[in-house]
Amino acid sequence: MNRVPTTPLNVAARRPDPVSEPRAVRWLLIGIALLFLALFLVVPLVAVFYQALNKGLRFYFESLADPDALSAIKLTLITAAIAVPLNLVFGLAASWCIAKFEFRGKALLTTLIDLPFSVSPVISGLIYVLMFGAQGWFGPWLQDHNVQIIFAVPGIVLATIFVTFPFVARELIPLMQAQGNDEEEAAHVLGASGWQIFRRVTLPNVKWGLLYGVILCNARAMGEFGAVSVVSGHIRGQTDTMPLHVEILYNEYNFSAAFAVASLLALLALVTLGLKLLAERHMSAELSAASDVPAYAGPAPAVAPAGASSQAAHAQSASHSIFVNAAPASQRHPLKQGEL
Repeated sequence: MNRVPTTPLNVAARRPDPVSEPRAVRWLLIGIALLFLALFLVVPLVAVFYQALNKGLRFYFESLADPDALSAIKLTLITAAIAVPLNLVFGLAASWCIAKFEFRGKALLTTLIDLPFSVSPVISGLIYVLMFGAQGWFGPWLQDHNVQIIFAVPGIVLATIFVTFPFVARELIPLMQAQGNDEEEAAHVLGASGWQIFRRVTLPNVKWGLLYGVILCNARAMGEFGAVSVVSGHIRGQTDTMPLHVEILYNEYNFSAAFAVASLLALLALVTLGLKLLAERHMSAELSAASDVPAYAGPAPAVAPAGASSQAAHAQSASHSIFVNAAPASQRHPLKQGEL
């Protein structure tokens, strides 16, 4: 009798993974990535703080306490405080509309949301100048009514809103689409109103994605240079934000003061990075949980009382199944019909 050769169970474990790279290649790629991060991220960041503290802490705080620097910091905070909440409301409403409903013009709305990503910030600032400037479309009317938008705070706020409004919507749309409509439909079947569904179901499910979008929006609002530079007029102490004030100080060869103000933006970037990593972790967990949630199949069938026959219980379950499947489409998929 011929013996059939057997293969040891651990042969597959000893086989090299066909998709893995050799150790030398992995270390080479990791080294290149670390070198790139060191040259283009770590070294400039260290240089900013080194130049800011080059003349000591006293000069550092004196540079930040300068009236023009305080005015630039105040204007930056005011601009962000106006632009970020407005973009939050718009992004939340637009993402809920796009992800949860079907309507005409949906593709056009999605394209318009992406418009600031494809337009240069300088061009967007120039558009506001052509609209609200002295020689613009509404310039004569604004002058007659003593309203100034360009070279004033309103123009800076408008330019900042334009370049930052896609961030919240672009973070929430894929998250809402991945979560689906099952929980909202279940809440509607149970009698919840549209506002209750939004406040108690939709909003808690996207809270980390919303935070992520707000973080990115706030970072861009406080660090925007191109569009704000066009509409601000560079009026020192009045219409200069922090990035513009850094440029003025640097052009005046006041390097230490320029880097002192720039260090505040660098600190903002580090805080933003930390919050971004925290939000990304929670977003990944929510997306994983959303992919594992089973679709809603209606209320559970009633349990037969003790002592009832199995035939009666089977008939009761069958009648429940008929009742659920016979429900109108508008009741089984209310959100797709736009009833909210």
